Order: sequence, then C-alpha cells, then structure tokens
Amino acid sequence: MSKSLNFLIAFILIVCLGCKKEDKSAFEADIIIYGGTSAGIIAAVQAKKMGKSVLVVSPDIHLGGLSSGGLGFTDTGDKTVIGGLAREFYHRVYMHYQNDSAWKWQKREEYGNKGQGIPAIDGNARTMWIFEPHVAEMIFEDFVRENEIEVLRDEWLDRESGLTKTNGKIVSFMTLSGKTFRGKIFIDATYEGDLLAAAGVTYHIGRESNETYGEKWNGVQFGVFQHGHYFKNPVSPYIVAGDSSSGLLPEISAAKLPPNGTGDDKVQAYNFRMALSQHPDNRIPFPKPVNYDPNRYELLARVFETGWNETFDKFDDIPNLKTDTNNHGPFSTDYIGKNYSYPKASYEERKTMIREHEDYQKGLMYFLANDSKVPEAVSNEMSKWGLAKDEFVDNGNWPHQIYVREARRMIGDYVMTEHDVLGDKEVPHSVGMGSYSLDSHNIQRIVTADGFVQNEGDIGVHPKNPYSISYGTIVPKKSECENLLVPVCVSSSHTAFGSIRMEPVFMILGQSAATAASMAIDENLAVQDVSYEKLNVRLKADGQVLVLGERLK
Repeated sequence: MSKSLNFLIAFILIVCLGCKKEDKSAFEADIIIYGGTSAGIIAAVQAKKMGKSVLVVSPDIHLGGLSSGGLGFTDTGDKTVIGGLAREFYHRVYMHYQNDSAWKWQKREEYGNKGQGIPAIDGNARTMWIFEPHVAEMIFEDFVRENEIEVLRDEWLDRESGLTKTNGKIVSFMTLSGKTFRGKIFIDATYEGDLLAAAGVTYHIGRESNETYGEKWNGVQFGVFQHGHYFKNPVSPYIVAGDSSSGLLPEISAAKLPPNGTGDDKVQAYNFRMALSQHPDNRIPFPKPVNYDPNRYELLARVFETGWNETFDKFDDIPNLKTDTNNHGPFSTDYIGKNYSYPKASYEERKTMIREHEDYQKGLMYFLANDSKVPEAVSNEMSKWGLAKDEFVDNGNWPHQIYVREARRMIGDYVMTEHDVLGDKEVPHSVGMGSYSLDSHNIQRIVTADGFVQNEGDIGVHPKNPYSISYGTIVPKKSECENLLVPVCVSSSHTAFGSIRMEPVFMILGQSAATAASMAIDENLAVQDVSYEKLNVRLKADGQVLVLGERLK
C-alpha cells in the first residue's frame, strides 16, 4: 500500500473521529442546580460571578417560583437585612417601575406607595418590594441572559433511580427525559426537596412535637388565634345545621384532635396567589369550573350569615390596578387539609392535587361573584374583579406555581428552631438573616367538642429582632452527603421554617449556597469543611448582611 494511500486513510479516520456525534443527553458543569426558583436563579448568578460553570435544571418552564408566580406583595420583614443579589432583584424592580411605560393600566401617582405596614417603594434605597408577576419573571430571565446561564426547562428528576452517589457524594442525576447531569457540587433549590431525598439525606415532614426541640409553638396549636383566620362566631359543621346525624359539610375533617404540642405529619395549607385586575380592559370574569359544586362553599355562606365582612382584606394592591390576593378569614383560598401527602407524592399525584386546589379556588371565586347566598354587597364588588388578562398568559391567566408553603425540611448539620428565630440563643456561622414572623397557615379544619367548626394550626409570633441563619441549616450531615447544599428546604423545625420560608430569604440563602459551593470546589473540600472565616469574608464582600449590627442603612 502506497504512503499516499496510508496518509489518506489516516486522514479520513481522523476526520471521522472528529465528526463523532455529540452526546446531547449528557451535561456537565461545576455546579448543578436543581430547581428554577428564585433561590435557584440567584445561586446560578453567584456561581457565574465566582467563575464557575453552572447548569440550572428546572422542572418548571417559568423561572422564579413564587416570586414570579403571584407573590408580588413581598413578605419582607425588616428590609434592611436583605442584601446581596436579593437586594439587586428588588432594585431592578424599582428601576422597572421608574419607566412610564411600566404603568399601562394606571398612573404611577395613582398607585402612590401602597402597602400594609411596608411601603412598596423605598426611594432612598432605590428598591421596590411590590410588583406584578410578569415583571419578576422578566428580571429572572434578565439574570439568566446577562450571565449566560444555561437553563434546561421541563426536566424532572428521576426520583426513583436517577441519582448516582459514590463515597458520600452525588456523582450525577438523570431526568425523566433521559438526560444526565454530572457536577462537582449540587444545589437543591426546589420547594419540595426532591433532590435531597433522592440523595438519601434525612428530612422531616410535618410538625415536630414541642418536646422535640423544647419549643412552645410547634405541634398542634388549637385555640391559638394570632391572625384572623378562624371562625369568630359559632358555625355548624353539619349538612343540616345542628344535626350531627346529617354528616359533615365538605372541607371538614372528622379526625379527633390530639393535645396541643403533639407532633404530626401534616403540613400547612397551600393556595395560589392570584393576580386579579379591576381594570375593565384587563380583566377576565372568574370562570365557572366544569365540576363546580356550590355546596362545597356552604361553610362560607354560613360565615357570611354571622356578619363577617372581611372578604377583601387581603386584596393587596400591586401596580396597574392589580392585586396579589391571598388567603384571609376562616374559609378562603387556602385548601386546608388537602396537601398532606404532597411532599412525597409522585409527580402525577402532585399534578392531581394541584388541579384539585385550582378547582377549589376557581370555584370559590365564582361562588363569591355569582351565588345568591353571598351578600349582594360582596358579590357586586367581586364582579368588578377578574383574572388579570396580561398575567400567566400561557396558563389561562392562572398562576403557574402553587404556593408550597412547606414540604420536606432537611435535618442537617444545624437545626434552626424557634429559640434561634426568637433571639433566645446565638446562631453560629451566619450566612444570611431573616426577620419575618413565625408564620404557619392553618393545617386542619375540625369539629370542636361543643359541635362547631374551627380551624387549627395558624400561628404568627413576631421575633424581637432580625435573626441570623446558620450555614449548618443549608448543608446535610457530612455522613449523608458531602457535595449538596439546600437553600430552600432548610434544616429547621416547623416553627422556625414559618419565618425562614420567605422569598427574599430563599434568594439570600441561594447566593450563600453558591458561594460555599464555589469555595468547596476551589479547595477540593466537602461543603461541610468550607472555612467559615473565608466564607464570611466573601459573603460580606458581596453585600450579604449576616448579623444584626451590620444591617444595611
């Protein structure tokens, strides 16, 4: 064979090898983030700023979780302890609404500076805390585009057999589409904690007993009425009022209530934070669900009969004649007791529960606007409202994210309890701060010993001051996993999580998690072994507020 022929064959082989088809199902990066929530996107931005390659694997198509899913009336607490990239998000909200073009349905001066106890706009700090859902989503998309972050959407973790773990470290995970994601450090930024569970990390669902951590506000809390979400006047729970033999009305549990402080596996109620509009050209009348049954709202009709008149108390104003409408009162948008199995449920089971929540809440709004049992003043006012036509436009103007107020909570290196949140002990190794109340929505609706209906589980205990959140709350025990961080389903008791579970805090912890992840990669360490002294310095340099005396002015 001639030399020239040998050369030609070799050249062809090299070319063919070079043209080997790329495996489009295998992905690799320094940091793999599972979850496109606000925490997930902020974590990705921080990872990029620290020079790391990063992939966001998001089950959801829309980015931002609840921050872009209807929760525009931000639960801030003390805003001066919100720093870093979280504050940058709210600064961008401020900058957006400085443009005249942002005010399509009302004038800026008509909106003013609305808020209940908190101003929407901090002019001196150039931040804005109340916003429309689509504006939040736009900002998260801007973060992704500006930082060239690769996001793979509609990718669902194979929770049964998709995770590979060796010598205490996650090597990779696979999604249901068959894609695999290999990384050095992983961050679970989901509301449900699916990745941490698949990794074999210990977690808790429900309320601990008060004895577990020596707390006061954990476990069953019957007769504790710290908000207005209870039956203030006697209401019969029975189909025929006063007749127990007629059976219970819908949405009431027949379960016997254990003593206060008893732990259980129940989680606080979920709902959708609706964006409603009162502008005639930007509202859609509340649709009548296909399976609408007015009888399931009979309890609310009986509440109205007692003279209750707080229907519109949580129609919180956001810009452009819209609201962030939340649960309020004894019978409202919270679908109490219908989510206990959600945290560990399969994807299909979760979809069913989400659909049931949607049917319940859509039916409720239709009932309020149309049923003859609703006081005329209420139904007339409700008829002026509707779903905002320019929000959630690809989902029938309905929020794409259900409010998962609580699901799994990791049991990690440090467990935050109400003692930490209420300032009764010093918190070690702070990576951020919280300040909101210990806030749990109702957990069950029961029949009292005297034969009336009542709600249970609602608490709202105010901390004396903002409090630090320990690094140990976002890392598992080292014996369980060395390369995972968890900024959402953090290691905390039910009561402590009631305060920590706010979107600004999730952003703060997302940034801190990515910072620690990057440092662990740089020094080839387990996340539990990252030097807190070095972490502290970097977090402060990036604008995080870690202890009370350092709060932003």
